[in-house]
Amino acid sequence: MTPTVMQSEPRSETGKGPNRRLRAKGLVPAVVYGGGGESVAISVDPRELTRVIRSHGGVNTIFELKVGSGATESVMIKDYQIEPIEHMLLHADLVRIAMDQELTLSIAIELKGTPIGVKVSGGMLDFVSRHVDVACLPANIPETIEADVSELDIGGYLRASDLDLSKGVTLVSEPSVVVAHVLAPREEEETPEEEEVAEGEEAAAAGEEGPVVEEAEGAKGAKGAKGAKGAKGAKGESSDRE
Repeated sequence: MTPTVMQSEPRSETGKGPNRRLRAKGLVPAVVYGGGGESVAISVDPRELTRVIRSHGGVNTIFELKVGSGATESVMIKDYQIEPIEHMLLHADLVRIAMDQELTLSIAIELKGTPIGVKVSGGMLDFVSRHVDVACLPANIPETIEADVSELDIGGYLRASDLDLSKGVTLVSEPSVVVAHVLAPREEEETPEEEEVAEGEEAAAAGEEGPVVEEAEGAKGAKGAKGAKGAKGAKGESSDRE
């Protein structure tokens, strides 16, 4: 990850009133703490924090923070608040990071490929767990974890233990956690309307076959009568010959 230096200013006033005035100036209140240092109230540009939140690494992105004219510190976004209607950033908690100490954090999973069970058999891919917890040094934090599901067939599944983690990254989540699996295609059930239509078509077909059978039987009877008449004629001819 490429470090980003973010400028901030210390603030002495806290509370709802000062925070509203701060937002009116185009800034947002924040606080930075941890790492053996004091908790410091600061103000930052919301656009810079939003850019970090929306980056590929999201809140797992480590960046450099400069408070006033002080030295820069490595920090991460621990928490943040968004206004529910306008979706504007209201506040952020930043935590100092020691680059030589291991962290435990949640990493997003990205699925790659189309499963055989979906492409060939018409199944459905169920993405069950979209994040897993891992432990690593700050320099080894992966932005995402890619998982190839192209070989999954119907009933096949991918567990957390199957994930290919980069060097220096250890799985913390339960290894048996299912990340994704392929479900068999659902059988389409006939609706009552479709059943009524099917029954109507069967009845219509039966009605059409009835006259044909009667006609065939009548034809058969006529043929039999004709045959009997012919036989009688044949008998007469035989008598004449006799």
